[in-house]
Amino acid sequence: MTSTVSGHTGTPAAPAPLVVRPGRWIDGWNAEDRAQWEAGGAAIAQRNLRWSIFAEFLGFVVWQLWSIVVVSLPAAGFHFDTAQTFWLISMPSLVGATLRFPYTFMVPRFGGRNWTIISAALLLIPTIGLAVCVSNPQTPFGVMLLVAALAGFGGGNFASSMANITFFYPQRKKGWALGLNAAGGNLGAAVAQFAVPIVITIGAGASLQLPLAGLIWVPLIIVAIVGAWRRMDNLSHAKADLKASLTALRAPELWLMSLLYIGTFGSFIGFSSVFPKLIADQFPAFSAFPLGGATLSLAFLGALVGSLARPFGGRLADRFGGSTVTIAAFVVMALGATAVILTLPLDDFWLFLGFFLVLFIASGAGNGATYRMIPTLFALRSGAPDGHNSAGDVPAQRTAAAALGMVSAFGAYGGFVIPQVLGLSKSTTGGYEAGLGWFVAAYAVLLAITVAIAVHGRRRGVRI
Repeated sequence: MTSTVSGHTGTPAAPAPLVVRPGRWIDGWNAEDRAQWEAGGAAIAQRNLRWSIFAEFLGFVVWQLWSIVVVSLPAAGFHFDTAQTFWLISMPSLVGATLRFPYTFMVPRFGGRNWTIISAALLLIPTIGLAVCVSNPQTPFGVMLLVAALAGFGGGNFASSMANITFFYPQRKKGWALGLNAAGGNLGAAVAQFAVPIVITIGAGASLQLPLAGLIWVPLIIVAIVGAWRRMDNLSHAKADLKASLTALRAPELWLMSLLYIGTFGSFIGFSSVFPKLIADQFPAFSAFPLGGATLSLAFLGALVGSLARPFGGRLADRFGGSTVTIAAFVVMALGATAVILTLPLDDFWLFLGFFLVLFIASGAGNGATYRMIPTLFALRSGAPDGHNSAGDVPAQRTAAAALGMVSAFGAYGGFVIPQVLGLSKSTTGGYEAGLGWFVAAYAVLLAITVAIAVHGRRRGVRI
């Protein structure tokens, strides 16, 4: 059975009909058709966005669980050296970044709704696996590392979720929609870092309830699976064929944007992962605050402010251009990292926290702005006169969707690089200042690249 969705908009143009087939497949979707959008397309897009955000939120929760758990492992009877600890922190990011490449193609292959169901169900494996591993201090490091790697399932979700949502929204609204989708997911890191320390210590007395770090998310994952099954849709035109992917890989824009996204999103996810460990090492007295019968870590504030800044970075990019906002982000990130370096010798936790939060805010806003640049650049590459407000033809949209997934994958490798660099800095110099200094230099290089892109756009008379 099929049904047709249409309606009267009060405008001369009649909306193109939407045909809904069994399995919640929608034919005839065209987000750039304003009549169709106003007649019901916007409501459909918003409903899919809400459930996409929830599923991606849980993906980020699972992705970040080990960054929180490792801080509590010594108290639970586990004894790992510095290198092993940083491998447990960074392994989920390495696997998650790699999974983003195949995940980019899952929406065209299975449908956005169908793949959301599958990818959410996969999150049950690392959550239950974590609970089993941390319940026994005799668990070998190799097994712990393998289960930490499985948490990368959560990181892969981002690529498929963002590629899916880009098909639902018109070009003029992509920045805000993609920013909300990403921010909702990014908030998972903050919520996990807020909730897990409380849950594993509340009522625990002298022991820790580490298995609850994984088990508490199982009911919510089941809700996401059922919600996606009942409320999300598949778009029949959402195709990302091999030709589109190869076109994206050959485009210099993809590689430039990958570098920029490593700087923005890579910084966000990398510093989010390592922030609890940084606080525990540098300011152990401030690593946990009493909260009734539990403890609270302030590490969640970094991921929180970075997540909240992301949609506003996208909205500012919609208005002023992504390159302009990204330039400002890299300037502030370089200044914020420099301030942290200068603050560390002062042994002042509140200055350290304040400057690090500035760095998180700038990286979050930069995430949204940088991601907004991708469809703009690929629309311009297809010959669209104004890539900021026009999505270009269908092949250009498919190429942009493939590029979004691949750029997100490259960017996520920053979540592996940053903990490894800081771990190396700690092992070789005894502190984190050297590692942070390397990041300042990297931000300066990325700033120069972004300025060059912005100048190129202005010479063509367009905003990028």
